[in-house]
Amino acid sequence: MNNVHHILCGLAANTALPSGLVDRLIAVADAEVAAELAGRPDLSHAQAVALASRDEECAVRLVYEGRLTATDIDPMAQPHAALALLDEGGGSPEWARLFAADPVVGRREKLAACPGLPSDVVETLAADRDVRVVTELAWWATPEVAGRLAEHPHAEVRRAVAANEATPPVILEALITGTGLPPAQRCLVCDREETPFAHDQNCPRPDCDLLPGAACDGSHQSTVHDVQQAALRNGATPTEAASSFVDHPSVLLRSALAARPDLPPEVCRRLAADPVPGVRATLAENPAVDDALMTVLADDRGHDVQRRLAHNPHVPLDVLRHLAGATKIGATLLPRIAAATPAEVEDLAHSPNPTLRMLLAQRRDLPDEIRDALAIDPDAKVVKSVAGHPGLSEAQLRAMVERHGVQVVAKVAANPGASGALLEDLTRHEPPVQKSFREVARHRNATAPALLACLADNQAQRVAASHPALPPSALSTLLTDTDWRVVEAAAANPSLPLSAMSDLVPGT
Repeated sequence: MNNVHHILCGLAANTALPSGLVDRLIAVADAEVAAELAGRPDLSHAQAVALASRDEECAVRLVYEGRLTATDIDPMAQPHAALALLDEGGGSPEWARLFAADPVVGRREKLAACPGLPSDVVETLAADRDVRVVTELAWWATPEVAGRLAEHPHAEVRRAVAANEATPPVILEALITGTGLPPAQRCLVCDREETPFAHDQNCPRPDCDLLPGAACDGSHQSTVHDVQQAALRNGATPTEAASSFVDHPSVLLRSALAARPDLPPEVCRRLAADPVPGVRATLAENPAVDDALMTVLADDRGHDVQRRLAHNPHVPLDVLRHLAGATKIGATLLPRIAAATPAEVEDLAHSPNPTLRMLLAQRRDLPDEIRDALAIDPDAKVVKSVAGHPGLSEAQLRAMVERHGVQVVAKVAANPGASGALLEDLTRHEPPVQKSFREVARHRNATAPALLACLADNQAQRVAASHPALPPSALSTLLTDTDWRVVEAAAANPSLPLSAMSDLVPGT
């Protein structure tokens, strides 16, 4: 693609582009330019209709954004847009009947996912000759329809029923245990291959879309496994039925069980002793785990168990203190830290462990005195963590850079209160910090000198090119850049002169 195309894409997204130039762009828009135009918040209804007539993908997007109604759509000429409107609960029942008989499978499949379909259309789709259509219907079906589809002869349909949260619990129990339902007769594997068949993990056939591990010996075993996994992940599945999988030989099924928030204490204890670290790690993050068991898991050195435990919203602070010294958590706002009481915040702020202070510093609602104490913490990672706090003064931000240098420069540059003068100084920091240029380039307070300095950095240049404080003289140069991302960003810059926009848009 040449620069002209990328300029048009950028202009289509330019918030300062006048309505008359928008009309001119619509008249020449290809699919990519149209996609940018469709995202404009100032698009008039007439412009939306005109744009929809040029590109149906845009019509679909405009429907989902509420900019087109049934009177704007011709279901015969714009079937995808009409289906999108049905998916949004609009359109006509006659449209649904039209698509239920559509020879294109993909359209019937899309229709099957739409809510509020007439009962006769649902019955038609439930009896569709293509299993993909019935499977899609099963994903979203009402309790009554889902209950009937649970007896469908194809195992793939049953898998979708098992994942549907509207499926009645008694049906989910039957699906997960395999009792009370007639056995499935077909699956995707035996539909295509002579059984017994096991799909090669390194299948060389380019047209094969069977999943790795897909297998059928007449019992449809891989799909039955998928049905059980879907039911275990479904919160409507009865706890007792799900809990029976605690000792199942499948690691995937035990992991799905370990993530359920309704686990009884005894099941939690048995999963905590699972031989596979991944199962224990999933359990560690589960709010269903009690304090006593979290204390046990805190000493579990299995892969990712301790880190996942640190993210458990109910982890006791004493356990979190232990984890801060036992595993690498990273500078992130943990749920338990976010929920800490004022007394707990005070306690964490005075912790001798800098990791705990760093984790606390991720909060952006700290009392001023605690925020200020963390801002002068002797440990750079604590200061780096608090540097983005919007309540910090320029003097505090400058002091951070003076004390800790390159370790905090990028985080200081990202502080929303950083002044233009400070940002300019950060672009001149020695040694330079490349990430800080990207932060300056996107900062709302960045000045022209700061942004011009950012143009020397390849990654920051793409960001700086869209900043409204960038001088127009720089924009004209960037429009001829060899990087198309820079060209589009410059063309989308609202500071681009109107005369330049008019010259760049085709038409009279």
